[in-house]
Amino acid sequence: MTARKPDTTMHIQPAAPRDRVQVLFENRAPYEGPVGTRLQAFFQAWENDNSVPKEERAIAAIVDNRLRELTVPVTRDVAVTPVTLRHSDGNRIYRRTLSFLLVVAAAELFPERQVTIEHSLPTGAFFCRIHGRENLTPEELSQLKTRMTEIIEADAPIVRQNLPLDVVYKIFTERGDDDKVRLLDVREGDYLSVYELRGYVDYFFGYMAPSTCYVHGFDLHAFDEGFVLRFPRHETPGTVLPFVESPKLADVFKQTQHWLNLIGVEDIGQLNSTITNGRIREIIMVAEALHERNIAQIAQQIAHQHARGVRVALIAGPSSSGKTTFSKRLAIQLMTHGIRPFTLEMDNYFVDRELTPLDENGEYDFESLQALNVELLNANLLDLIDGKPVSLPRFDFLTGKSSPGRTIQISQDHVIILEGIHGMNPDLTPSLSSDDTFRIYVSALTQLNIDRHNRVPTTDIRLIRRIVRDARHRHYTAEDTLARWPSVRRGEKRNIFPYQENADIMFNSALVYELAVLRPLVEPLLLRVNPDSPLRVEAHRLLSFLRWVRPLGLDLVPDNSLLREFIGDSILRDYHPGS
Repeated sequence: MTARKPDTTMHIQPAAPRDRVQVLFENRAPYEGPVGTRLQAFFQAWENDNSVPKEERAIAAIVDNRLRELTVPVTRDVAVTPVTLRHSDGNRIYRRTLSFLLVVAAAELFPERQVTIEHSLPTGAFFCRIHGRENLTPEELSQLKTRMTEIIEADAPIVRQNLPLDVVYKIFTERGDDDKVRLLDVREGDYLSVYELRGYVDYFFGYMAPSTCYVHGFDLHAFDEGFVLRFPRHETPGTVLPFVESPKLADVFKQTQHWLNLIGVEDIGQLNSTITNGRIREIIMVAEALHERNIAQIAQQIAHQHARGVRVALIAGPSSSGKTTFSKRLAIQLMTHGIRPFTLEMDNYFVDRELTPLDENGEYDFESLQALNVELLNANLLDLIDGKPVSLPRFDFLTGKSSPGRTIQISQDHVIILEGIHGMNPDLTPSLSSDDTFRIYVSALTQLNIDRHNRVPTTDIRLIRRIVRDARHRHYTAEDTLARWPSVRRGEKRNIFPYQENADIMFNSALVYELAVLRPLVEPLLLRVNPDSPLRVEAHRLLSFLRWVRPLGLDLVPDNSLLREFIGDSILRDYHPGS
């Protein structure tokens, strides 16, 4: 007799639609409320019950591996992860909300002026400029800060709306926001998501806080030909750090703004226009010529200093800044001055693997200065400068061991080019005097923003470059690169950025047209990120931003362009100066 299968329907019965939902927090504590309740209400209850400090409270949430605003209604049971100022997405939302607050307060006080948020500065600040009239006086800046504080204390709601494009076009046109009007030419869809605060409607790329009370710290500070908007960094969410001037970095941004004025492209909308009207070929040639002219000027400075005893050119900068191509193009320019370049590879000076320091997670910290044999490096540099034969080390990355390499000897006509992340750190070359060295800081310090109120972070440009390069040359997926990026950023903040002002000169490796070239290369890579992966949040953010940029093919990019280091087919890839 065949055994009877158990009746699996005996506990199944019709039910009325639920009018309650549950939200499960990180500590597995479920909170329940009516269907349609905002995430904000659930978080407020959970944070109050757990005595979460104001600066540590959520400003957004991760729901099903998607970044969500706190104004989103909950219609089913979900598990959530708080996004705070300690998270990169949370810090971006805070800065974006603060920027909107600045724009609204300025519009209320000075309706005849326009605020431009140009670029970021170290220690947590945006450099801002006033257009339409002269800069703000100290009294006006104080008024602006007071108005912003009043709006924060009023806890004014920030409302997201999906408006038809013709309505948005009318709002921006009447207000004279030509930069935003230009963007609408590439808008896919028949509406645009905008935000409203105290009757002021504006577009911002990315999410906002639900209301102004989420901004708990900021400051305004007069600086140069504008002012800085200061905010907490994710490392110190409860503190606005003191403003520290970076004069050399500021000079680079001024130079870049001058370049953009020369080219006639100051935002992404204008870049898109050059692609549609056929002017992009000229833009590329001028941008590349400006790069070459700047490299030639740096080479001329080194040549002048070489006559006074400079023998080592130290080059440093964060990941994907184009340091390798810059070094090779610099070497070529040095040869036009009768200087013979010799490239010394810093990677060959790693200590044996077992001597490598460990990081806070117990893993090898290859980005620490102690991972290098600084003593041997300095001894070799001194001997090379003195014209002595030197047996260079060779590091085997498979075995993790250093062994003797080739023996070389250079003349007084040589300048040693030493590229690496520690190049601006004086502890790298303690045996050399400042008269022996010339330090160059290289980074993609872009100023080509989406519009006046929406910056393009330099970090995003470098990340996109790295995703494209890693896929082409290392066969990494976008997920591989995205997963590694936070560790890379931590190393930069520890080993590179604190020393950037030690540079004798800075080189902006950004190219005004590069996003148009990178878009068609990086989009398919980002689209392959697993939808169930937490990294999908970052991939989606980059994809959404890139859709404002018209794509451009690779054929117009010169074969010696710094951009070729990332997109491939560089004529300089196999060129090794002085080898």
